[in-house]
Amino acid sequence: MADYFIRRLLLIIPTFIGITFLSFTVTRYVPGGPVEQAILQYQQAQGGGQTGEGGAGGSSGLDSKGEISQDLVDELKKIYGFDKPLWIAYPVWLKNVLLGDLGNSFTTGRPVLLEIRERIGISLQFGISGFIISYLVCIPLGIWKAVKHNSTFDTVTSVMVFVAYSIPGWVAGVMLLMLLGGGSFGKAIVPLGGSESGIIEPGSFLYRFTVPNVRVLKNATPEFLEAYPEYMRLYELDKETVLEKPGELPKDATSEQKEARRKALEAYEAFGQMCPLVVSTAPSHNDLNFIGRCLDILWHMILPVFCYVLGSFAGKTVLMKNSLMENLGQDYVRTAFAKGLSEKVVIFKHAFRNSLIPLATGLGHALSIVLAGSYLIEKVFNINGFGLLGYESLIGRDYPVTLGILVISSILALIGNIISDFLYCLIDPRIEFS
Repeated sequence: MADYFIRRLLLIIPTFIGITFLSFTVTRYVPGGPVEQAILQYQQAQGGGQTGEGGAGGSSGLDSKGEISQDLVDELKKIYGFDKPLWIAYPVWLKNVLLGDLGNSFTTGRPVLLEIRERIGISLQFGISGFIISYLVCIPLGIWKAVKHNSTFDTVTSVMVFVAYSIPGWVAGVMLLMLLGGGSFGKAIVPLGGSESGIIEPGSFLYRFTVPNVRVLKNATPEFLEAYPEYMRLYELDKETVLEKPGELPKDATSEQKEARRKALEAYEAFGQMCPLVVSTAPSHNDLNFIGRCLDILWHMILPVFCYVLGSFAGKTVLMKNSLMENLGQDYVRTAFAKGLSEKVVIFKHAFRNSLIPLATGLGHALSIVLAGSYLIEKVFNINGFGLLGYESLIGRDYPVTLGILVISSILALIGNIISDFLYCLIDPRIEFS
């Protein structure tokens, strides 16, 4: 078995080369690439800026006929890395990839690895949550449906499953945003999008978790604003109250320190008198304490994760039910019942593990989805994640980013397939690979 997995690991190399070579070739010859777009933009700029000019000289990049000169085309190809033939460009690109250099984005000019690093954490946050929740929901539900086959519970849940199967996750996201985020109940119950709050309104439940120093007092007196930093220092010494337990000053405190403390205590007393006149600024996500930041993230995760789960909910549930029902009809299960074992023992000790094998087959694909996410869901909820980055790079012909995402996704999918085979052995030791 060890030889089998070693061969599978070694097969990753030619498979990866084949995937990347085909993709790299497509980016070189597909029409409408970055060079063509740059030429079109240049022509439009020259056409708009040369009204009244008879022609274009060499300095403008146009020849005597008003067309793009070959020198300019060659320069653009060199800028975008299209000046070398395929059999030279691909090995150079592959060498850089193996060294951890995915190039720079055509759009932003930043390193592709940096672009991906900023987005991948957001997609993992939503993808892993949806992945875990889907299995925690679908496996028990599939087991219960198999046990209660043809019952009222099975019928009702089957209707729910098929309704969920017929509605794509991103469509459900649009409908839920209109219902829960559009003020249908007087106010927005869930945020309209994003992965964290940009502005936290004073009436929001998250406002109570803002750290005190972000509630800036616009109508405060100059004396209050001058003493406010010292007040915050005393507040950090004692979270309960500055007046009753203001903290001890060192014995060698200078007169300036004592005076600053006196002003701070006076400012704190003035704070209570000024409350009716205070206008607080709306803090952001970074102005929340740890609990507030966690709640803010969870609040933004509710609908996207629900839509992630909805996309795979029906398939996993039906697969688990059918697999368990098939195993319950096997001879070894009937033998276990004949020995007098209870239904619970037979299901969870004998039939359950074998029923998990079909679910394990899709783990490799599921892992790539966890990382890449669903760009449609990220687009609906305005989540600046990995999937949306891939979509934007493909539409914008940002080939370094597109190829970088392909490299990561393909490696993850190949490793995921090996993990699926390995899980076969863990679930059923009788399975042998040769």
